[in-house]
Amino acid sequence: MATKSDWAPKVLAIIKSGNSAAAIAQIKVAPTVKDIKALRLLMAGANMLAKHPDIDRCTLDAMDDLSGPRLHRSPPGR
Repeated sequence: MATKSDWAPKVLAIIKSGNSAAAIAQIKVAPTVKDIKALRLLMAGANMLAKHPDIDRCTLDAMDDLSGPRLHRSPPGR
């Protein structure tokens, strides 16, 4: 059974505290797209997306980054 992530509410608390730089840093290392979507849903419910356009843009960029194909490199030959 999957456990519910508490990442989004914690990042929302950081945003509410006024520390946008810390929130953006957390968003850039978000665990999954699902977590970022949960954060956006919480922010939309609190009418915070329009108040924080830099965080809004960062969440969209992070979702794009996590959704994109992974670039894999083979290990160097010996």
